[in-house]
Amino acid sequence: MSETTVTTSAGSVRAFRIVAVIEAISWLVLIVATIVKYTTDPHKALGVQIMGPIHGVLFLAYVALVLFEVRRKIGWDGRTTMIVLADSIIPGGGFVAARRADLR
Repeated sequence: MSETTVTTSAGSVRAFRIVAVIEAISWLVLIVATIVKYTTDPHKALGVQIMGPIHGVLFLAYVALVLFEVRRKIGWDGRTTMIVLADSIIPGGGFVAARRADLR
């Protein structure tokens, strides 16, 4: 593997880790905002209105990085890819995905 390939792979992995952690945080914040919305005045949905689109963009970035960058560069098979994608659905799962041993 050439130095350029290693650097590119490392850059993709680093970007994925950052997005995975931020996506996990945004997912947890969105859940809290939703709980607040439904346990207080439903007309005060500002947290959901702000965090919903932010989390949506981060989720799409996570999925795109998995499918179009990291999977190919790390060499994940279909099963591993599906597990990492499933991690994004579980609240806090991005933390697990960011710590995967095969990303080292």
